[in-house]
Amino acid sequence: MEEQQLLRDPNTELTREIIAEGLGAAYSAYVMFVEGLENHDIHVDWRYYTDEKAWLGKGLYKRGGVRGGQKEITTFWLSIWDGYFKITLYIPEKARADALALSLTADTKDMIKNAKQVGKLKFFPLIFDLRSDELFHEIYTLVHFMKAIK
Repeated sequence: MEEQQLLRDPNTELTREIIAEGLGAAYSAYVMFVEGLENHDIHVDWRYYTDEKAWLGKGLYKRGGVRGGQKEITTFWLSIWDGYFKITLYIPEKARADALALSLTADTKDMIKNAKQVGKLKFFPLIFDLRSDELFHEIYTLVHFMKAIK
């Protein structure tokens, strides 16, 4: 069975019900994840992206800039798939060694070691498929790390 990304229609009004229908049993994990983001000062901004032809949630963190303004940082991208959701983090290549020093499982560290840089961008993606809360600690640790990268 081919994996299917959902929320592809730009005219769909994105509601909790639409997300719950797509996620099925994984919806409770999604709600726990989004609610847990509040503890990390992250909010999810949903928009339809024409280049991706899908609704994506952007995990945003606002931090004070050097001149007193607010700078928004994208910490991750969230997409809805049939029965689960994906969290994708783009870690700067220059921060790979620091990411490997974090308190993460061996599987996540292997993912960091083996991730390939995306095109000419100096970032590598970490993609987590979530159906439950078992990887939340890993993701929250990485999100906290992303907030600190300058």
